[in-house]
Amino acid sequence: MREHGLDREMDAWYRERLSANGPTARGVGYKSDVAQRNRFAQLVRLLPREADGFSVNDYGCGLGAFAHFLAAEGFSSFSYFGLDSNQTMVDLALENRGDHEAWTFSTDASRLQVADYTVASGLMNLRFGVPDGEWRDHVCDLIDALAAVSRSGFAFNMLTKYSDADRMEPELYYADPAFFFDRCMRRYGGSVALLHDYGEYEFTVIVRTL
Repeated sequence: MREHGLDREMDAWYRERLSANGPTARGVGYKSDVAQRNRFAQLVRLLPREADGFSVNDYGCGLGAFAHFLAAEGFSSFSYFGLDSNQTMVDLALENRGDHEAWTFSTDASRLQVADYTVASGLMNLRFGVPDGEWRDHVCDLIDALAAVSRSGFAFNMLTKYSDADRMEPELYYADPAFFFDRCMRRYGGSVALLHDYGEYEFTVIVRTL
């Protein structure tokens, strides 16, 4: 896959949105704050409500909004590592983390370590001109990467192929939820959930490995 050219296109795409909308949900590609929170609410279902003190990786963290969402949801003593390739977003995330010293943000993938859980929100949608089959292979590699740094489970979301055809955008990838559910079942074990009922044109897959 033409990774370097794609990286430049993605940087330009996010730079334009950040410039137009500021450090907000719309600034990182979500249609609204409500849509972002709705997606995060599905990812949170991966995490243990009865336990605190867990560690979480956020793969493609953007501005670190998921960490703030967890804190607002009552998770108080988790450690968090946010990874993003966009330096501007990481800089803004660091500026806005407040006194949460256990929250780390970086563009350096070599710093990513195994955590209890890993999440990825919106990471697999923007593909520009990459063909479907090639992008699907890339997404499978990304999911394997999530699994490799997760001790107890991971979760990700993707746009669904069941979106309204007249609203689909050519630079976005609309995935077959059945394919990714089946792949996760076969590759990672039997504790896999597919969520496709939360009012967005997408789905979330939750994989629990322990």
